[in-house]
Amino acid sequence: MAFRKKASSILALKPDILIIPECECPQKLNFEEGLIKPTNILWFGNNQHKGLGIFSYGNYRLKPIKDHNESIKMVVPIAVSGGDYNFSLFAIWANNPADPDGQYVEQIWKALSQYKSKIKSTRTMLIGDFNSNTIWDRKSRIGNHSTVVEVLESKKILSTYHLLHKQIQGKEKHPTFYLYRHENKPYHLDYCFVSTDMAEKLESVKIGNHKTWSKYSDHVPLIVNFKFK
Repeated sequence: MAFRKKASSILALKPDILIIPECECPQKLNFEEGLIKPTNILWFGNNQHKGLGIFSYGNYRLKPIKDHNESIKMVVPIAVSGGDYNFSLFAIWANNPADPDGQYVEQIWKALSQYKSKIKSTRTMLIGDFNSNTIWDRKSRIGNHSTVVEVLESKKILSTYHLLHKQIQGKEKHPTFYLYRHENKPYHLDYCFVSTDMAEKLESVKIGNHKTWSKYSDHVPLIVNFKFK
C-alpha cells in the first residue's frame, strides 16, 4: 500500500509499464516533486487505499479492453499501444476473498475461461501478483497453479522467469515474496507470462533482493526487459 511513498525507488528503475497491486486510488497519489509523471494511470478496486494500479510512461498508452468482467478480481485486460510494440496485457492481483470458489489462483483460472478468445498465442502478456505457486496445488481442484501454467503453455504463453533462468515451477531459486517481510519465509508468487513471439524479444528478468526492498514491502520487484526495436 501507499505506492506514493515508494514511487521514487521504483521509478529509479526507469519502467515503461508498472503493475502495482495494493495501490491507492489516483486521487491519493500525490507523488514527490520532481518525479516523472505517468502518461496513463488505470486503477481498479473498491477500497480506495488498496486496489490494482497500472501505470505507463513515455509513449505507451493503456486502454481497458471491452468486456472486462469486474467480478473476477483482479484480472484486468488492457490494450497497450503507442510504444515500440503493441500487445494485450492482463494485469493481475489475484485476490477475491468473497469468492467461495477460491480467492487466489482460482481467479486466474476463471479469467482463462472468461477471456479465452482474448488470451492469444501472440502479443499477449499476463503479469502481476498471482498469489500462487505449484507447492500449494490442491489435487482435488482443477484450477490450481499447475493447471493454469499448463493452459497457458498450451497457448504458447510461457513464464519469462522460468524460461530465462531455466527454473521449474515450484522449485524457484529466487523468491518474490517474504511472509511478514521475514527473509527466512520466502515464496515465489509474482509472474510475467508472455506469448512466444514476445519471449523471443526477452532481454532480461531480474528480481529485487530482500535487503533492498523489505523496508518498502513484503514483495520485491519482478523486472522484465524486452528489446522490441
